[in-house]
Amino acid sequence: MTSRPDTDDYRTLFLNDTPLMDVRAPVEFAKGSFPLAQNAPLMNDDERHRVGIRYKEKGQDQAIVLGHQLVSGDIKTARVEAWKRFAIQNPDGYLFCFRGGLRSRLTQQWLRDAGIDYPLITGGYKALRRFLIDQLEALISRENFMLVSGRTGTGKTRLLNNLPNPVDLEGIANHRGSSFGRQITPQPTQIDFENRLSIALLKASHQPHNTLYLEDESHLVGRCCLPDSLRARMMEAPMMVLERPIEERTAIIKEDYVIGMVSDFIARDGEQAGWLNFRDYLLSALERLRKRLGGDRYALLKSTMESALELQRSSGELGGHDKWIQALLKDYYDPMYDYQLSQKEGRVVVKGDLETLLNWARKIA
Repeated sequence: MTSRPDTDDYRTLFLNDTPLMDVRAPVEFAKGSFPLAQNAPLMNDDERHRVGIRYKEKGQDQAIVLGHQLVSGDIKTARVEAWKRFAIQNPDGYLFCFRGGLRSRLTQQWLRDAGIDYPLITGGYKALRRFLIDQLEALISRENFMLVSGRTGTGKTRLLNNLPNPVDLEGIANHRGSSFGRQITPQPTQIDFENRLSIALLKASHQPHNTLYLEDESHLVGRCCLPDSLRARMMEAPMMVLERPIEERTAIIKEDYVIGMVSDFIARDGEQAGWLNFRDYLLSALERLRKRLGGDRYALLKSTMESALELQRSSGELGGHDKWIQALLKDYYDPMYDYQLSQKEGRVVVKGDLETLLNWARKIA
């Protein structure tokens, strides 16, 4: 493997989707890292905790001694082997620890002793995170944004991902942004969300198109919170409004939240458990709307949903879902959206179906 220098070119790392080896402890990695980072720790959580106590009590030199005692023999061999595998599989990658200090340099030295020269990121995680925070604020302040809006079920994400320069907030947050919006995999931590958002904006800013398209979201996408500065820009941004008849919206909702989700749950959990978890997902999502719907309306929708689920389970027939979907759209989501849109009418620059909006966006690109 040809020797490469250490780097502080954080921009290029993120623009090029460079593989990164995070040698921090698992607890640090879990709090936040980067999309293409893999955790290959020098010390596990317990070892790091014990070394930290030694550092506070007896100083750095004694902490280093304890660290070498804890990570030695077969443990050291196994960790070096993991690093070697990463380095061989990712010859263009880099390694990092928290500040680019002792842990990075020790990892680098042990790899060198094993015959592999592998570069590190100077400044480590702290510098990478600082770069992304600064870039996020700079990009938010200077980029031109256009919001994609529309009633629930119009397929805004489908439109967004066909526009010239999209940034998919729901995709980054791994959540569809409504009571029914959770996915079968967890959302990122807030730090991971911010890091991914910054990288997405950074990549979008390097495209030839002047306008970045975002879906019209509230300040929360699931539990991920948009930066206040981005929300402020979004509240002033021009908007395109996607329109579809309710029959098409019903079909889209059924495809995403019924067909897609039951398939995902069964693929993950098996036929029986997957079905039960899917059923619980739908009923729990409706339960979260109970107070807003009111007791009587909630009870009626719950009964309709349970009947639709029973019909689906017994015969595979999906038509029973149309009734609760359309009732929820007409009586809950549409009035709420229409009121919100009435407060933003002055910002709407174009309305229409999918092709109308795509053609309009291509003309201004």
